[in-house]
Formats: sequence, structure tokens, C-alpha cells
Amino acid sequence: MLKKSLPLISTALLYTVFYLVSSLKFDVQIKLKAIPFDFLLQLGFSYILYALSKRLWIFLVIQTLIMGLLYVGNAIKISFFGGPIMPDDIYALRSLLLILEGWRFFAAAIPLAAIASLLAFNFSMRHWSAYLASTIAILLGITVVYRPVSILDPLDKHTGNSVWDQRSNYLWHGASVYTLQEGTRYFALADAPPDQDKVQVAAENLLNRLPKSPEVAKPFTPRNIHLVLLESFWDPNELKKANYKPNPLSPEFRKLWKSAEYSHAMPPVFGGYTANSEFEVLCGFPVVKDNVKFERQLLNSVPCLPHILADKGYRTVASHPNVPVFWNRVNVYRNIGFQTYWSIKDFVQDDMNREFMADATLYRQVSEKISGSLENKQPILDYIVTYFGHWNYPLGASRPSKVKSASSVEEVTTYANTVYYKSRELMTFIDDMRKRDPDGIIAVFGDHLPFLGENFAGYVDSGVLATQRGEFTPAMFRLYVSTPIIIIDGKRGPLKLGSLPLYQVPKLLLDLLNFNEPSIMDYTAAPPDVRVRPLPGLHFNVLKDNKIELCKEPPYDKTCQESSRWLNDVNVVSNDLFIGRQFSRPRQVTGNTQGAPLQQPVVAQQVTPSVSQWEPLKSSLPLAKTSDELK
Repeated sequence: MLKKSLPLISTALLYTVFYLVSSLKFDVQIKLKAIPFDFLLQLGFSYILYALSKRLWIFLVIQTLIMGLLYVGNAIKISFFGGPIMPDDIYALRSLLLILEGWRFFAAAIPLAAIASLLAFNFSMRHWSAYLASTIAILLGITVVYRPVSILDPLDKHTGNSVWDQRSNYLWHGASVYTLQEGTRYFALADAPPDQDKVQVAAENLLNRLPKSPEVAKPFTPRNIHLVLLESFWDPNELKKANYKPNPLSPEFRKLWKSAEYSHAMPPVFGGYTANSEFEVLCGFPVVKDNVKFERQLLNSVPCLPHILADKGYRTVASHPNVPVFWNRVNVYRNIGFQTYWSIKDFVQDDMNREFMADATLYRQVSEKISGSLENKQPILDYIVTYFGHWNYPLGASRPSKVKSASSVEEVTTYANTVYYKSRELMTFIDDMRKRDPDGIIAVFGDHLPFLGENFAGYVDSGVLATQRGEFTPAMFRLYVSTPIIIIDGKRGPLKLGSLPLYQVPKLLLDLLNFNEPSIMDYTAAPPDVRVRPLPGLHFNVLKDNKIELCKEPPYDKTCQESSRWLNDVNVVSNDLFIGRQFSRPRQVTGNTQGAPLQQPVVAQQVTPSVSQWEPLKSSLPLAKTSDELK
């Protein structure tokens, strides 16, 4: 009798312990109303695990690890990033393990390895209950994958669902119910390649919005583009109560930024997922879901910015001092048109902040590597992804702390010291490149805001963010995804951009080159008098008067209705281009000449083609070189 009641006793005990840990340590407290259903679901899972186990003590170890992952793991992610573990985080696990060092790596890897190995070691089919448990588990798995709505609809009806506030979903559902519910939703709402008719309608809607310019187009003018993604780069002076001494930002940077009227990029992420900011700034389409586009959503060869410029005779180079496979960059950089990819082993690691290469040596070494192109006047896309500035903001021996703050949140001070050096090293690079390449375009931007303590603690202290997204005001949502951006148009100097969604940067760069041919960036030209920033589950509009209109859930007002329809069309075309058959991929129109007026991409409304005519164009662009191939 005691053995049969063991799962009930252990589940109750572990549920209580982990509930208290997540509540007291991480301030993540599941609502009391959610506990009975959540506990019963976890109990059912525990009995399945119990029935398939040979040894009871190993069952208890596995149960402890799994429940710890569900309840404490979700609490940790919520406190760091504002939301719980999502199904796509499974695909990001490899990248997480690659970036962790020391005890953090073992803290993440050991429980996962233990669960997998102990499950295999302790698996048993010696009793009829094991066959019943395996049958239930297999039926549940089949239903989740192939008939997800039969589970999802009753769960949504019983527990509710907020499409934009996953933290609240977790608190009102509990870890077990939330995991089943969102795992099922993942399969129910999985992106799929759209059919030709759907793509045709969406492409027509987007292209018909393009303004008709009466001006005669200027001829394409190749110029070098130096595009720099700055890891976690943000202005700490937004934290008024931190009372920084001295000011973290370089005075020279602030002066340059002021001449751009303090323009801000609006990236798609907060605190991490740099690859999503890369996707937007290179391919010109917004990220709308809580997943990493580079991992599974960029399967095709696509004419993104590097591909377009390579076809125009540019040398396209990506530089990032990290392991090359992180966020699937080797495959993605090849698919979007980079000819060369320099990763960590292609650089001399002569100036490190723990495992993070200093920006100063990265800029210097990249400048040396591209000097031949600059001297030979070969146009180049020089794309640099910095690594220094990553949490938890370590400094090397050559970079002593310079900035102090009044904040009790450790990251508020350590991050400010990172920015102190990061902004100064950036200005040295900009000044040097403006001298060496006065006509070149220099674009620098922050990829996301920094992590400053659990539950946005550093931001909450100064009142710029609330402790959870569900309490954000419209102004908070904009700050949540606003980082400095400076685009220097050669000798003309910095552009005044206002608040610019990051996905609209590549179109702007092409415009500065007088690129007048069809491109995929035409599809995401901003609707009139509004700039749209999608976030997982919602979007907001920056209106002409600089006001923020938040669009959470229907019913929408007129502007939100229009931007929502625009986003739906953009998502259809995006899925077609990146994972589909590329019906909307632009074609070179016969007779088009350099300098001719902008022509719309050839889509289904212009002709009634055979299937063969819709096959994606073959490009002469060579495949990107990985670090190994470079040697």
C-alpha cells in the first residue's frame, strides 16, 4: 500500500517545496486557484513514470529533477527574461549550453544528462501497469502532435489564455498545465509553407501600399557598409535613480548620438536572443514569435541584404568572436549570402574579458582583415557582431571598474562599467573608419536591452519598467525594446531616424546606395504614418506624433486593425520566403536597367505562370565559407 501511494506522497512533497522556492526566491507564485488541476496533472504524470520504473529510489530522483526543471526552471526564466520556458527553447538548448561557462554549464547540463540517463537505466515493462502507462503516454503524444486542438480547446476554455502575457498564463495555469497547453499550442499553430493563392493575396496587399515616387531614380552607387551589432548596448542614464558617477557613455558617443537626435532602433527581443535582431537587420522582416528564427525558420537561400549586395559585386563578410555553430550561424549566414564568416578561431585572443573578446581587438583585427578590400576599392559589406557586453558583464584585468552607482542591483553597476569601455572602443572604431573610408556607410545599433537583475529589478528601481509585462504601460513597451542606433551616411553625417523598427534598416541601407531593383524589403515598407513593432502575442504602433498605440487583443481600433492586417500579410510572405516555395521571391524583370524606377517584385497577380516558372531563381553567389574552409 505504501509503495502504491509513494507517487502521491512524493508529488505533494516536491510540489510544496518547489512552490515555496519559486515564490520566495524568484517571486514567481502560481495562483492558488490553479494548484488543484496543476497538481492532479503532475500526479498523473508521476504515476506514469512510477509504473515504468524498476527502482523506486531512481524514480524519486528522476521525479525530483523533472519537477525541479518545470517549477524552478520556469521561475528562473521568468525572473531573467519575463516569460516562462517555451517549446522552442528546446531548440535553443544547444546554444545555451555552448555559452555557459564553469559551474553554470554543469548546473544546466548535469540535470538534463541525469534525467536522460536515469530514464533509460530505470525503464521497465515488467508489470501490466507499465503497459497501461506506456499506452497512455503514447496516445497522449500522438494526440498532441496530430490532433492538438482536441486537447488545446478544452484547456483554453477551462483555464483561459493570454496571447501576449505568457507570465500570467504560467501563474494562472501552473507549470504542468502550462507545459501541456503550450506544447500542444506549438503543434496547433506551427508555421507552415503557405500555398500560392494565399501568398498572391498577401503580396498584392503589401505591394499596393508602396508609394509611387515621381522622381527619376538615381543610378546604383556602391559604397562600403560597416554594420555593427553591439551586444546589450543601451543608455544606462535612463536609470535616473542609479546616480552614475561618472557618466557611463563616452562623451564623444553621446555627442554623435545627439547629432542623430538620439535615434533608437526597436529590436524584437529583450535581454537575449541576439540572432533575432540579426535576422531583422539582415533580412528586413519582423520576428513575431518567441523563438529563434535562425534555428529552424530560415531553411531557404533567401535574397537578404548580404545576398543582394554580393550579386552586385560586394564582398560580404560576417565577423563574430564566438563558436561558429552558435544559433546555427554557419548555415544561416550561408543561406542569406555571406561569402566569408570569421568566428572565434579566426581571431587572435589577445584581449579577453573572461570568455568574451574585447571590442577593441575585434575592431582592430577585422579592420586588418578587410584592409585589402578598402585599398582595392572593392565594395564590402562588413558585418560585425560584438560579444563583449554579454551578461554577466565581466571585465578583464586591463579594464578596471570606473563607474559607481547608488543601486543595490549588482548588474546596474557592472553593466555601466561594461558600457563605459564599450562606448569608448566603439568611438575609436568609428573615428578610424570615417578617416579610412569617408564615403562609407557606418551603422551601429544595440541588439537588445541588458539583463539588470531578476524581474527587471534594475529598471524597476528607477520606475522605467514594471516587474512584469502585464503591468507595462505603452511607454514601457517602447523602452523595453529601444536601443541606440546611429547610421552615418558617409560625409553627410548621421541620419535622424526617430524610433525605427530594426527590420526596416536593410531597406534604408539599400536606399542609401540608390538600389532601385525589386527586393524582399519592399514587402515590409512601413504603412503610412506608422511604424509597427511586433512582439510575441502583441504589437505596438509608433504614430506620426510619436505617441504609442498598444495592440494587444481584438477588438482593435482602426489603426490597430490596419497594422494587424499588414502584419498578417507580412507573416504570410515571410513564411513563403524563408520556409516555403518562395512564390513571392522578386524576379529581375526583362529590360530593367540600373537607375530605372522601382519595380514591384513579380508575383502571381502579374502573370498566370506554370509551376516551373515559380521555381526560385538560381543565384551565382558562392556558398559562404566557414572558419574551417577559410584555413
